[in-house]
Amino acid sequence: MHARISSFLAKNPGPRDIASAVSSSRREFLRGVTGAAAASTLFATSGKMLASPPMNRKVVVVTFGGGARDEETFMPDGQENIPLLLHELIPRATVFTQVVNRGILGHYVATASLATGVYETFNNFAAVSPQNPTVFEYFRKDLNRPASDAWVIAPSNGFNRIGGSDNRLYGSSLGARVLLPKRLLAAALPPGDLKQYDHLLRDNYETPLYAPDISGDSMQLHELAEILRLSVSEFSVHAQAATSPDELSVYIARQVMRRVAPGMIWITLHDIDVAHSGAYSLYIDGIRRSDRLCAELWKTIENEPEYAGKTTMFILPDFGRDSDTDPGGNGFQHHRTGDALSRTTWMIALGAGARENTVVDRPVESIDLVPTIGSVLGFDAKFCKGKALTELA
Repeated sequence: MHARISSFLAKNPGPRDIASAVSSSRREFLRGVTGAAAASTLFATSGKMLASPPMNRKVVVVTFGGGARDEETFMPDGQENIPLLLHELIPRATVFTQVVNRGILGHYVATASLATGVYETFNNFAAVSPQNPTVFEYFRKDLNRPASDAWVIAPSNGFNRIGGSDNRLYGSSLGARVLLPKRLLAAALPPGDLKQYDHLLRDNYETPLYAPDISGDSMQLHELAEILRLSVSEFSVHAQAATSPDELSVYIARQVMRRVAPGMIWITLHDIDVAHSGAYSLYIDGIRRSDRLCAELWKTIENEPEYAGKTTMFILPDFGRDSDTDPGGNGFQHHRTGDALSRTTWMIALGAGARENTVVDRPVESIDLVPTIGSVLGFDAKFCKGKALTELA
């Protein structure tokens, strides 16, 4: 563990002190690697959002279901695991080094909190919709956007209700189209082939025996084939070539971007959460794969005419992982203690409206994402509890 953080932990500081120490370590490391400037200097006299964002602005959000510790990412010994983030994406981005999640540390409920801007409080394994309006509902209702303009690509069948809320003023009819790649692949494969592709179909790393209720508003295989002009056989061939569920998700995301070009697309990666199995090597593989897939998505944005030059991309974990020093935790393996390290993450914003090679180390919250997207795209996330990040325009 980094010396600064270790010394703080040895003195038994409070959660805010630990979060600040983590942020400072990330800031110093990033400045050393990229020469990044401090946002506090750059935004001393400005930093207001655009009053009227261009109508053609788009947003791509990539979240990680299961964060990675700094030891395997932002600290010197971990930089080999995220070379593309460090050397290709971060130099072109604004990096928020202290993003705090004060909610429930379960992947579905935490992702729902990210998507609503409110810390949702339902059971992480319940087959329910978010209680508060999602970013997709604000986007579609306020800007009068069609259903085809907001998409979610989720890693687990348990995420099938993430696209829309139960809020009576909004609701799932204004939500996003939800794609569950594992469910689509299972429908495309002959029954006898399912076992062969178990590595792509495993639904939950934290509770392997959990079988979610998938009777929600998720897209069916025939709908996907019709919209993307992709035959079931073509989908099967490409899907079976993937080596992990996240590769399958990103493959579908790129097809959606090329064929439909929605104004908002939300992708949740989940391979890192294999850490729950206790296999450190697979956890590292998940980090490296996520690094590569984020870079691939950014290249797609740069190369697609509908996205190039007018898209803001946000990359962030839903939360972190336990500290090795906490007697109730298992370090890289779990996120069950709710300690400061499992709650203190980061966010990268690059593309339209994001200042390049800039570090923001003031405390922000994960629920600040939704109002920030609202400021970027021009809608009012009126029920969310977060605050728009003024470092972006």
